[in-house]
Amino acid sequence: MKKEESVKLISAEGFEFVIDKKAAMVSQTIRNMLTSPGSFAETQHREVTFPEISTTILEKVCQYFYWSLQFASGKETEFHIEPELTLELMMAANYLHT
Repeated sequence: MKKEESVKLISAEGFEFVIDKKAAMVSQTIRNMLTSPGSFAETQHREVTFPEISTTILEKVCQYFYWSLQFASGKETEFHIEPELTLELMMAANYLHT
């Protein structure tokens, strides 16, 4: 994956997830951060830090981004969510507009 085709998402604990930019664009919030006019750090470096989202939740969010792309292209599979992650995942999804 070329650097300009990827985005780095950083969790509250500092863990870095490098994912396809197309997958990250599933989130309206991330899309706005990466495409805003001006010289914002997120736009220039293609990095977004989420100080309120834990590594476990951000990993599940990244999995969802890829699942969403597959679902949109017609591949219908189940997206499993562990019950203990539900509340935190819902809060992250609300913030990320996914």
